[in-house]
Amino acid sequence: MERLPELYVLCDTQKPPVRLQRLPSGPRDAPNFSATLSLPVPSQILVFSVGDWSGLSADGKAEVQLDVRGRDVVRIGTLTRESRCFLWERASGDGYNNGKSGDAEFTVSMVIHGLIKTSRPNQERKKRKRMKEEEEENVCPNKGPVKVPQQKVKSGKEGAVTKVLARGKGTVSSGPTGRWGHALCPVDSQTVILIGGQGTRMQFCKDSMWKLNRGNDTWSPVEALADGSTPEARTGHTAVFDPESQRIYVFGGSKNRKWFNDVHILDTAAWRWRSVEAQGKVPPLSYHTCSLFRGELFVFGGVFPRPHPEPDGCSDSLYIFDPQHEIWYQPIVLGDKPAARSGHSACLLDRELYVFGGWDTPVCYSDLYLLDLGLMEFSLVEVNGSSPTPRCWHSAAPLSSSSFLIHGGYDGNQALNDTHIFNTVTKTWTTLVHDSLPCSPRAGYSMLSLPGVKDDTDKYNPDELLIFGGGDNEGQFYSDTVRLQISDLRDY
Repeated sequence: MERLPELYVLCDTQKPPVRLQRLPSGPRDAPNFSATLSLPVPSQILVFSVGDWSGLSADGKAEVQLDVRGRDVVRIGTLTRESRCFLWERASGDGYNNGKSGDAEFTVSMVIHGLIKTSRPNQERKKRKRMKEEEEENVCPNKGPVKVPQQKVKSGKEGAVTKVLARGKGTVSSGPTGRWGHALCPVDSQTVILIGGQGTRMQFCKDSMWKLNRGNDTWSPVEALADGSTPEARTGHTAVFDPESQRIYVFGGSKNRKWFNDVHILDTAAWRWRSVEAQGKVPPLSYHTCSLFRGELFVFGGVFPRPHPEPDGCSDSLYIFDPQHEIWYQPIVLGDKPAARSGHSACLLDRELYVFGGWDTPVCYSDLYLLDLGLMEFSLVEVNGSSPTPRCWHSAAPLSSSSFLIHGGYDGNQALNDTHIFNTVTKTWTTLVHDSLPCSPRAGYSMLSLPGVKDDTDKYNPDELLIFGGGDNEGQFYSDTVRLQISDLRDY
């Protein structure tokens, strides 16, 4: 775990200092911290640190910036081991005092440079052993399928906006190795495919593709032939299955400082990969969302690279991939479009795509937007009551034609383990208190609603909720598989 100081700003001697919260970042990015405060900008700001600097090198530092909407970002000072606080004074007549308190906001942010890895006293003695364990952990096993027990839950007492479920049977931590940022998609009512991800010590998983057989509750490693290249190891990508063509479409993602905008197709009838030479333009994207609607892939948001030393940016654009003609295009989108973001969730109910949360430094969102894919129009959903707290790197899954569920994620400071259900008819969020879903806080996991039997319209209704993997954003990665009946979650 990283050893870093706590960072504070003091703007008013009559109020307590405000602690800067850590923002979501990639494994190789410099740690970013931020605090959002109300205008006007005070005449003086005291910036200081408290605690442990041992996680930074001797020349480690925290660069502090002031960001007021409509003005250039200004660097106001630097914290170091030797100088752990400073006082910034606003020059007279600089215009920072525009606005009244509470009407608008400004941001104080810090970027920490010089992060070093911590080591335990016996770390060097066990280095070779750890390296061997790491190799074994990420290598696809050849011992056959792994048994996964199905989790059962029972309904408990229900409050006005809270439902409590009794504890279900335990889950297992075998099968695929622990990871986050992977992709999970159902192939049919009995089969789920897992692709990619990043695991222990931020290694990209070598056991990159697995198959879950719901019929006998087993995970099995999968290999496929290839016409050309196979998808390179990555995280933050998406995988979507088209039942009409029996194909899985893998798009985007990143690997360290390498970014992808490629499309790979896995034909599940022949178990053969094919890379696509797509026409049109789409930027490299990671931690975007991808939804299948009427045979096309709808990609929204995501983070993309910028030239060094600029920070990575987030997208607010919608891109569509047409598999029939293998071309990318951007549609004309009307309405109130969401701000740029990544790590958000997108849940498709009929032709309505609900986008929740996500982040774009230094903001973590809790807003909910609706994209009508028939009208191609965005609108902000006016929610009755309170919304879940801001978060990113969570997931959403449909429970019915008029409701979906979100779970966990990361709020910029810590991983979460809460669960919420949104009713699209009443436009109300309901908090779900439970023991059956994962109790450990996690982000970057995958969650699916799996189809059951066909209904009268020849469609498969959601029957079961499946959750796999994720991490706590502190170095712990999970390999547990959670399965529970959606029928136990619908009465909210």
